[in-house]
Amino acid sequence: MKRKLEIMDTTLRDGEQTSGVSFSASEKLTLAKLLLDELQVDRIEVASARVSEGELQAVQKITEWAKSKDYLKRVEVLTFVDDGVSLKWMQKAGAISQNLLTKGSMNHLKHQLKKTPKQHFSEIASIFSSAHKNGIINNIYLEDWSNGMRNSKEYVFQFLDFLSNQPVKRILLPDTLGILTYTETFEYISEIVRHYPNLHFDFHGHNDYDLGVSNIMEAVKAGCHGLHLTVNGMGERAGNAPMASAVAVINDFLPDVEINVNESSLFKVSKLVSAFTGFGIPANKPIVGDNVFTQTAGIHADGDSKKNLYFNNLLPERFGRKRKYALGKMSGKANIQKNLQELGLTLNDTELRKVTARIIELGDKKERVTKDDLPFIISDVLDSDYQQKVFIRSYVLTHAKGLQPSTTLSIEVNGKIYEDNASGDGQYDAFMNALRKIYASLEIELPYLVDYAVRIPPGSNSDALCETIITWKQEEKEFTSRGLDSDQTVSAIKATEKMLNII
Repeated sequence: MKRKLEIMDTTLRDGEQTSGVSFSASEKLTLAKLLLDELQVDRIEVASARVSEGELQAVQKITEWAKSKDYLKRVEVLTFVDDGVSLKWMQKAGAISQNLLTKGSMNHLKHQLKKTPKQHFSEIASIFSSAHKNGIINNIYLEDWSNGMRNSKEYVFQFLDFLSNQPVKRILLPDTLGILTYTETFEYISEIVRHYPNLHFDFHGHNDYDLGVSNIMEAVKAGCHGLHLTVNGMGERAGNAPMASAVAVINDFLPDVEINVNESSLFKVSKLVSAFTGFGIPANKPIVGDNVFTQTAGIHADGDSKKNLYFNNLLPERFGRKRKYALGKMSGKANIQKNLQELGLTLNDTELRKVTARIIELGDKKERVTKDDLPFIISDVLDSDYQQKVFIRSYVLTHAKGLQPSTTLSIEVNGKIYEDNASGDGQYDAFMNALRKIYASLEIELPYLVDYAVRIPPGSNSDALCETIITWKQEEKEFTSRGLDSDQTVSAIKATEKMLNII
């Protein structure tokens, strides 16, 4: 029998403590639904009590939805030792599970609260009693527990002795400052689980030394019953232990443990959290980064075609993703062949060598090459049939204070000139509106713009070259196009011209 391990996601509470991050009520509700319904975590921590009116409204929306789905016990709120003020806030919000924040080290108790253990425990007992009478589930955080185990272990065990006689469902052990090594994590949790076999313990890891996932792995081996994770490792300072990496590690290296999390939804949830927070996902972040399923070296792409020599257990399909093959100065023929196959193109050996040489040349110049650039490179190198058929011949962009921006556009499609004009919320929006009018007359539907990114070299001046990277979606296919110019709008127009030729 596998041991069941609870996963509690705290992106909406601890993750929101990331500097500069604040979820709106509608964003919190959207993520709560996704986390419980699609990702299928066991519990979610959604807010801190008493923070703001907006936080109250967000929790009310979540609990109303959760109640309709019979999920209410799975929605938790951080509360405080405050004579029951937090409990009243919780009841107003419609929540029934509290995570009471208390002091897990003598250092915090003595210098922050200036109280004795007896005083602290008495206040906790009063809150627990009141909560229990009102049908509220009691969970409790021992804040700074890791320092407590290092420096005041006698106090921690005194606290746990007290809790063993209280109406408490879960005891939450946080490495609040991210100080633990994995050996300490295993040692401390093993000791506690042995002493209190009838109590439920969650481990809450932080990532200050980049040991979050290692500590989680050891906490599970030591016998903890639940883990606290955040999407993309969101959280204060260096963040919390990241959901995607932890789930993969548990599934691949801890065969005696069972979790509910749906791996195939990890990437989707990660992208949504990134969009809501404005915090980009590092390209090399395990499981969810853009580059982690991309082979760059030609020898690796070649090996993938020969008994999958460079595959490991982290297959992209597990996480709803696909393997990619980068194009650049490290590319070999195998990389290019993989991309050509996706485009349905075939080259002979001589042609392939010429195209490979040009891609390496572009890589040496630090230019970025994608699969969608291949037809243009082939056309340029081989003078093939992949010739440019759409030209943006002329445009006038107007932008005056107090007036709506507008564009007059002249475009050549298959040798014929079309002109139109339109206004918009900005110069590029006006340009796109004029372009849509022209393509509507041709009965051609343009793809949707789904992402728009602008880059200039760090430390550059206002005259720097600007690269605009636009991601488009046509039916179920996504592709990118790039433009380069010292003017940002012009670089976007160049990227758009490339998109028109791609489609």
